[in-house]
Order: sequence, then structure tokens, then C-alpha cells
Amino acid sequence: MIFYAISVVFFLWLVIISWQLHRTKRHYSHLVKSTKKQNLEEILEKIITDDSRHESDIKKITAELTNFSDKLKLSIQKIGLLKFNAFEREGIGQSFVISLLDEQLTGIVVNFIQTKDGLRVYPKKVKKGKGLEYDLTDEEKKAIEKSLAVY
Repeated sequence: MIFYAISVVFFLWLVIISWQLHRTKRHYSHLVKSTKKQNLEEILEKIITDDSRHESDIKKITAELTNFSDKLKLSIQKIGLLKFNAFEREGIGQSFVISLLDEQLTGIVVNFIQTKDGLRVYPKKVKKGKGLEYDLTDEEKKAIEKSLAVY
């Protein structure tokens, strides 16, 4: 009787193992067919090759992105505009200042002053928020402050 019990357990064990083996083989066949390769070794070799290629592509993209980011720091990022009345007596009120600055507050401030005779334009270089060659007027400083408030 014990022999029959052991035989039944052994037979069930063989059925379970055979079923798992069949499932594994079917899965392996499906993997090989979908990749159009002959065996698992070729599939793994292709994955490793693709992985190393992708890794080098990621390094190139990272370097380009860093370079682009460094160049972007030098572009105009902060713009401030202030309209004011240059001559209180005349009441024209069409004068304005525009500041065009990069990330380090370097760029230009352009002062457009409207007079009875016409429009006068005064550009000034700015470095780190301060006038480079000439001192900034109060209006120019306020335009720089406005450019900082927006961003």
C-alpha cells in the first residue's frame, strides 16, 4: 500500500514538473520567435549591445544638454519695462526704460526719453545689476527691479 502511495505522489510530481517544463519551453519559444533570433544567447548579446549603445547616446545627450544649459545662461531672461514722465512740467509721459538682462543680471538698459523735439535713446551696459560705464538712473534701477520681480 505504501508503494502505491509513493507511486501516486511520484506520478503527481512528474505531472507538475512536466507541466512547468512545457510552460517554460513555450515561453522560451515565444521569446525567440518574437526577436527573430536563433537562441537566447543571441538575444542577450543584442540586449547588451543595445544597452551599451544607449548608454553612449545618453552620455552624448547629457553633454549636449549641459552645453545648451550653459549657453542659455547667457541669453536674455529678465525683461523689465518702466513707463515714466521724464519732464514733470511738460506732462508728456511717453518716456520709458527697458532692461534686457541674462541670468547674472548682465545686459543692457535702454532709456527712451520723449521730448518736444523727438525721441532720444540712451543705452547703457549693465553688469551684475550695476551700470558698467555710467551710473544708472532711478528709473533704470526700477526697470531692473521689475525684471527681477517677473522672474
